[in-house]
Amino acid sequence: MEQPFDLATLQSLFDSGLDWAETNILSWRVALQLSILAAAYLVARLIGRSLSPMVERRLATLGAVARLRPLLVALAGQLQPIVFLLLLWLITGALRQTTWPSTSYLLAIVLALVTAWVVIRASSSVIRNAVMSKTIAVVVWTITALSITDLLDPTVALLDSLAITLGGLRISALLVIKGMISLAVLLWGALALSSVLERRIRALHDLTPSVQVLLGKLLKITLLTIAILVAINSVGIDLTALAVFSGAVGLGLGFGLQKVVSNLISGIILLLDKSIKPGDVIELGQTFGWIQSLGARYVSVVTRDGKEYLIPNEDLITHQVVNWSFTNQLVRMEATFGVAYSSDPHRVRSIAVEAAKKVERVLVEPAPVCHLSGFGDSSLDFLLRFWIKDPQAGAANVTGQVLLQVWDAFKAEGIEFAFPHRQLVIPQPIRIERAPAA
Repeated sequence: MEQPFDLATLQSLFDSGLDWAETNILSWRVALQLSILAAAYLVARLIGRSLSPMVERRLATLGAVARLRPLLVALAGQLQPIVFLLLLWLITGALRQTTWPSTSYLLAIVLALVTAWVVIRASSSVIRNAVMSKTIAVVVWTITALSITDLLDPTVALLDSLAITLGGLRISALLVIKGMISLAVLLWGALALSSVLERRIRALHDLTPSVQVLLGKLLKITLLTIAILVAINSVGIDLTALAVFSGAVGLGLGFGLQKVVSNLISGIILLLDKSIKPGDVIELGQTFGWIQSLGARYVSVVTRDGKEYLIPNEDLITHQVVNWSFTNQLVRMEATFGVAYSSDPHRVRSIAVEAAKKVERVLVEPAPVCHLSGFGDSSLDFLLRFWIKDPQAGAANVTGQVLLQVWDAFKAEGIEFAFPHRQLVIPQPIRIERAPAA
């Protein structure tokens, strides 16, 4: 016969469960430590908010320590964690002077985690890219936190167990994460190294601007390719196993990215034949400006009104391009004007030439010339030609300056500009007289 389930048995089970919960889940010591952590966090948040404006104003006045400024700015951004860390150090030190050394394990874990975050975040501040800096800090701190809490090995085993097999290739979640981290680090290193090398190449004045850009692009492509191959190989993936897959992907990309590849090849051709280079003044259709930079896919052309046109490299290969500074920077400009028929054309020519020479951007050699271009309806028409060597500074503005100088010179010499004369003839009304009636 079964024993009855009385109230005493239920009370005994409840007491046993409560004892187990107090021992293993939420003892009064754990609850006290959680309360201490919450109070310390709130105090650190209040202190951090009050100190942040003062620290920012102080950093704004520190101009002499430019090298330490990024580190100081990073520490100022972590003001609340630093205050929280200092409070935890003080609280932990005070508790260790009492009977708490063996029971404040939760405070010790949080103290280690916060210390690791402050150190890692300050160390990553040397990276100028804010997104990359924060990403690296989060990844490194996550690994450190798992190691501090003794969860790193179980997490690694769990991620490694989440895997799929494609033929002879086993791809696990751990492999994907390692590959992404390796690829990000190597790509960042390749880009940083390529930037340093590009600056060194630009410092070599013996190389033309187009050759400098070409070498810089080739170095960047080479370093990025090496970084991708090393990242794939570093996680244990055999590159020969990806031969068929990469061939299929390459075929698909070839059909889908025809224009991109065409612009890439066109960019390399432009750099090799030196038809255009940074600083050249070009005219393509309705676009007139100077080349700001040569990219892998496009050319940046800046106009006088501040607009920046990104022209695909293929258009510069297949369309007619007027390069104002292909062989040299000299550009001939023209200005037309007309004077009254009562003026001496020989004197007009000499005065116009001397007026053009007074403009700062007009070259003395080749010298300006002025030609009588025709006899208009009411004026002697002249064509004034002059040369400049800085077309990137604008064409319309220098023409306007020359015409103003011509106006001032003609006014001083009493030469009149022509204007159309029109004579309006109003015919008299015709009177028709009627014959008297018979």
